[in-house]
Amino acid sequence: MNKHIFITCGFFALMVTGGLAAAEDKPAEAAPTAIPEPSGDTIIATINGQDVSLDLFRYLYTERLRQANAENTPEFQNRVFNEMVNMLVTAQDGQKTGLDKDKGFRMALDVQRLQLLSRYAIQNAVNSFKPSEEDLHKAYDELYSKEKRLEYKARHILVKTEEEGKKLIEELKGGADFAELAKTHSLGPTGKDGGALSWFGSGQREKSFADATAALKPGEYSSEPVQTKYGWHVIMLEETRETDPPAFEDVKNQLTVALQQGALAKYVAELREKADLKLNDELIKVTGESQAKPADSK
Repeated sequence: MNKHIFITCGFFALMVTGGLAAAEDKPAEAAPTAIPEPSGDTIIATINGQDVSLDLFRYLYTERLRQANAENTPEFQNRVFNEMVNMLVTAQDGQKTGLDKDKGFRMALDVQRLQLLSRYAIQNAVNSFKPSEEDLHKAYDELYSKEKRLEYKARHILVKTEEEGKKLIEELKGGADFAELAKTHSLGPTGKDGGALSWFGSGQREKSFADATAALKPGEYSSEPVQTKYGWHVIMLEETRETDPPAFEDVKNQLTVALQQGALAKYVAELREKADLKLNDELIKVTGESQAKPADSK
């Protein structure tokens, strides 16, 4: 089969009415009245005697839509349909030549099956956990306590070496203007603005930078250069302000995800705890408290 296949607009309508739109979380479009809605086991093609169901193509197509973040169009359906044809004819040839009996193929198939089944089990566990409003409010209170949070307005000068930073601090001690030094010496993108940073909370900067800033009083600059992954910084704190925590509704989705991730970690941990794990002591040695240890190990 050496020709490129073009599927019809009628097939596009069948795809939309048959559930693809639902998979994309979009309302289904109305199909032309002359085209009945097909069942999932409807055969859309037969290639070398092997039937291809509409459900099989829909599954592949939905995956490709998600991976490419593409629009559901006849052009994209043609592309994926021809990809499926290529996949089938090459797979059939591989089976004909006995590649499906190859040890490497069987190992790869086993691994992919495990990965896919694990993914489905994890997704099922996540979807099965629905945190209550009480759980969400409790998580909110723990994460965003009613206490006021402090934010900082600061300037910084970024240089390559600690020695450069120390020289700048000596110039500041001698009365040099911080903003002018930043314009002249800073390697960061804020240098042109005198090193001015937008307001930030402690969790929005690297810990060393945030801790050094929090230790200053407004108007003070760091007595020693501060190292981050970007280089060495001289920091001056201009002012601080207290801010209210975000509204519950604004972070509700984030809290839901966080609680689901916690439930997932518990789910996996419980499965590992109940697992009957026996190791080949001649090949595997368990070290560290975080690794699994068989119940009958001594």
